[in-house]
Amino acid sequence: MGRNNFRPQKFYDCEIVDESNLLVGKIRVKPSGILWSPKGRHGWWGVSLQEFASYMKEKGKKKKK
Repeated sequence: MGRNNFRPQKFYDCEIVDESNLLVGKIRVKPSGILWSPKGRHGWWGVSLQEFASYMKEKGKKKKK
């Protein structure tokens, strides 16, 4: 009999809330890209990791860890 293993997640979801702790939307991170779903919507909008990386290099601001 083999050993038991943890199965890695296929994606990671985060809820985005405003200053009143009300839901704004959700972000889903997958190996293939980043998805966004606004509050009350059933669909997702997404970009590939390459598109996201290009956008962040062009528009993002460098931050300390």
